[in-house]
Amino acid sequence: MSETLPLEQLQTVRGGPLYVRLKKMIQDAMSSGRLKHGDALPAERDIADVAQISRVTVRKAIDDLVAEGLLVRRRGSGTFVVTPVPRMQQPLSQLTSFTEDMRRRGMVAGSIWIERSLSFPTAEETMMLGLVGGAHVARLVRVRTANEMPIAFERTSLPDDILPDPNAVEDSLYKLLLSRGFRPIRANQRISAVVLKDEETKLLGVPPGSAALAVQRIAYLESGRVMEMSRALYRSDAYDLVAELTIGAP
Repeated sequence: MSETLPLEQLQTVRGGPLYVRLKKMIQDAMSSGRLKHGDALPAERDIADVAQISRVTVRKAIDDLVAEGLLVRRRGSGTFVVTPVPRMQQPLSQLTSFTEDMRRRGMVAGSIWIERSLSFPTAEETMMLGLVGGAHVARLVRVRTANEMPIAFERTSLPDDILPDPNAVEDSLYKLLLSRGFRPIRANQRISAVVLKDEETKLLGVPPGSAALAVQRIAYLESGRVMEMSRALYRSDAYDLVAELTIGAP
């Protein structure tokens, strides 16, 4: 704890009331990189014991940082560092790829690959993709990044005749498919709020218990054939999904 937060020095630090000094010490640790996004803060009682201050003082400093959006409390898990990220809006009226979305915002899209494989399909993949006997499924599992910041955890499945070589996908799946003559013209999406599992929070670099937007997509070719099925978990602190509604004629 002394390397990250030199709490034992708090009493000798100048700069106003103790809670202000503690608050500044935590902020300095964040700005210097000693405390990073998703890191857990020591328990309030541990901070109080080491710094030789009351828990009321500790709570006041933490409350201020929570109010400023630099810390977040997760019931049953603790208090975690949160690095503010720019919020992005994704219109639901347009069928675009993640790479296109980021390029439109002047950001660089990237991928941290977890899986690129041809496999035997699950029962769900067989039914949703309309696969017949002997067909395989191309699976893509990755963390999508914007300017190297994790934004979404994505799983995509496609028929193997549409994507025979998953390793050929670099950043933009849709760009590769277009070069092969496959272009989605419509999609159905289902959106729900979920709480991320521990392994998902680690992949996205968010505190345990964080919420996400789960987006399930079924994309279709002009022929009506299903081209892909995917499920993406978007960080709720960075992404807003926006729909434009109109009122129909009476």
